[in-house]
Amino acid sequence: MSTIEESIEVQVPLHTAYNQWTQFEEFPRFMEGVERIDQLDDTRLHWVAEIGGKKQEWDAVITEQRPDERVAWKSTTGATNAGVVTFHRISDDTTRVMVQMEYEPEGFVESVGDALGVAKHRTKGDLERFKEFIESRGSETGAWRGEVNQQRTA
Repeated sequence: MSTIEESIEVQVPLHTAYNQWTQFEEFPRFMEGVERIDQLDDTRLHWVAEIGGKKQEWDAVITEQRPDERVAWKSTTGATNAGVVTFHRISDDTTRVMVQMEYEPEGFVESVGDALGVAKHRTKGDLERFKEFIESRGSETGAWRGEVNQQRTA
């Protein structure tokens, strides 16, 4: 299992950064390789992305969601991955967004890419694109302020 930890400060209020992150179907606008995310209900997502040069699909479930604090997930099909995004108020107009993720590379290409830090670099780039996206808009495209608290199972 590999681990990634990356963070970035965005020049928007905490609630704006959090609200935008709850708009999963907007992720392809700033996440490299993500073609589509279908939100099936409040807690289930279907991902379509290109990873290591090949198209992959998987399902994930939101295991915990607390407004203005955190969104946690784990995959339920496909490659094993899980993580949490946390939101930290730095000032009225500055928020630190932190991603902590664990994943299991599949196959030779992904294992080599993992050894070379490709996923870590991609995550850092995704956060930089999120910063550019939300700061250029100045406001979120939508929001979901509900809470999720499911038992985490391995």
